[in-house]
Amino acid sequence: MIKPTTTKTTKKEQPYSSKLQGVAALLGENAYIKESETAQNPPISIAIALIKLPPSQPRRYFDLNKLEELSRSIQDLGVIEPLLVRPLTGGNYELVAGERRYKAAQLAGLTEVPVVVREMNDVTTSKVQIVENLQREDLNPIEETEGILDLLGLQLKWQRDEVTSHLNKMRNVCDRHSENSAVRHNVMSQQKTKIIEELFASLGRMSWESFIKNRLPLLNLPSCVLEALRQGKLEYTKARAIAKVKDEESRQQLLQDAIAYNLSLNEIKRKIKEIEQPAKPEASIKDKVDDTFRRLKKSQVWDDPKKKVKVEKLLSQLDALMQDEK
Repeated sequence: MIKPTTTKTTKKEQPYSSKLQGVAALLGENAYIKESETAQNPPISIAIALIKLPPSQPRRYFDLNKLEELSRSIQDLGVIEPLLVRPLTGGNYELVAGERRYKAAQLAGLTEVPVVVREMNDVTTSKVQIVENLQREDLNPIEETEGILDLLGLQLKWQRDEVTSHLNKMRNVCDRHSENSAVRHNVMSQQKTKIIEELFASLGRMSWESFIKNRLPLLNLPSCVLEALRQGKLEYTKARAIAKVKDEESRQQLLQDAIAYNLSLNEIKRKIKEIEQPAKPEASIKDKVDDTFRRLKKSQVWDDPKKKVKVEKLLSQLDALMQDEK
């Protein structure tokens, strides 16, 4: 039974139509399931073997511990929120949303799962998959960044590098030209720019300016740092700091230490300073001897009878050592 829209619900209880309504309005209602439609077409149970994963999914990493935890919950309570699928030829279905629940249900040994079946074309399917992924509570910065870029790409019908190029153009004209500038007006008044501004406003996560400044640089991180960030092992502020270490071996060691010992950002910065500080070349024995005798001549050791005796003893030992060389 679908709850009234005025009733507060948990994230799991929310129908698809209640999620990211601003984005739904921007992308078009056809990309989402309306409550009235869901009520007329309630979830059905189908064999899990009939559900096929799409060729690519926005979500790439799953925490195995959390997946096993969800699997145990499903064994006790079943799949509370139905999966969203679309029909394929031959009686099979393609998973559109709910891959984590799908994998957990497999781990739990379920043979059937509840689903909502919806006819969708490829573009609509991609939009729903991306938006559904962006809603996750455990979404990491890399997945969020890539998801937003892909969502923009679908809206603008551009490749990811074209989206990035236009975003950087928007930032450059705003940084370098006044509001009344013809150059700035030419870029910011474009329909493509308006779509970008509207989508960021609908997402409500951050401004497009903040996205360009703080998130796009993450995609250029060294591969080892990028992977750690993708897997949720590291906060993005720490990742950006570690990425600044130029020596690859030192960078990987610092990354391992940061994860293993949960180093704070300040501790990481302190270690980076130690890495970057050039080591002083070790003085030769001859230089040490010259320095010691130079300081010995200037010291007040000669005024202390006890110290003077020790010096004489050391000198005798040195003299004996040199006599052995003859």
